[in-house]
Amino acid sequence: MSAPQDTSAGDVPPVVPAAWVRERHGSAEHAALVLADVRWYLDGRSGQDAYLAGHLPGAVWVDVDTDLSAPPAPDGGRHPLPAPEEFAARLGRLGIADDDIVVAYDDQGGGFAARLVWLLRRTGRAAALLDGGLAAWPGPLQAGPVRRTPVVRRATPWPARLLRGADDAARAGLSPRAVLLDSRAAGRYSGADAHAGETRSGHVPGARSAPWQDNLGPDGTFRSAEELRARFAQLGVADAEEPVFYCGSGVTACHNLLAVERAGLPDAALFPGSWSAWSADPDRPVVAGSRPFAPDGPGTPAPAGPEAGTFGTEGAPR
Repeated sequence: MSAPQDTSAGDVPPVVPAAWVRERHGSAEHAALVLADVRWYLDGRSGQDAYLAGHLPGAVWVDVDTDLSAPPAPDGGRHPLPAPEEFAARLGRLGIADDDIVVAYDDQGGGFAARLVWLLRRTGRAAALLDGGLAAWPGPLQAGPVRRTPVVRRATPWPARLLRGADDAARAGLSPRAVLLDSRAAGRYSGADAHAGETRSGHVPGARSAPWQDNLGPDGTFRSAEELRARFAQLGVADAEEPVFYCGSGVTACHNLLAVERAGLPDAALFPGSWSAWSADPDRPVVAGSRPFAPDGPGTPAPAGPEAGTFGTEGAPR
């Protein structure tokens, strides 16, 4: 029997099919593989209850709210990044070791599992999204909790070069050398659909609408690298010196960041506080409508008109 192969983040693609997982899960010839169920629901349903009712065999449940986030804060949004030490401790308690390959999934196209995968990959760990999520698994599910033996993990700092604050996002939205992309659904971007708990709706000035769901095809699996390159070229990512993504709270934007990697493009940055932090600051301007920029360059604001209006701190058009 051969020894398990050492595996780094660069050896594992950001998205893998179920067949890739089945080949390696429990194999003595490969590094240990851990399945992580990261189901979470915007409507308040319990991801843990869904996990307990049926999950991939051997999968542990990872909580977006507590394992992948610090407590909510006005300047950090609903899901601030946890301290690296706390992140390491949380995953260690789940039995996920530094040299394990983590394959994460949810039942919504990977929008929430992407947070775990992106955090691990950007700190040099091997991790991937299961393409198609729970529905792509061809075998039976397992009910009830899975408890692995706790381990001690090393804390690795978050890569500062790939993180942006609110001031950085403001500059990216207006800079001809950068592009700011909003990963939320089009209705939340335009302001037509409000999210409970947010006092203002719309988007950061200059941001382009780039719903993360558009990374997926009609069957719920990822589009090809070629299709994704075309998508991001149209959005201005390929030509921008500094592409920055945000979403509602720094979770689903990670889906776009992984899609950028799958497309073979250079790493893009994340604004972790995202809309939940931006909109909570009354001094930050908000734009409503579906026309954020003119077609002559990244981040160029469009003139206000019937489809776009800039709103100040009191919500009045200006």
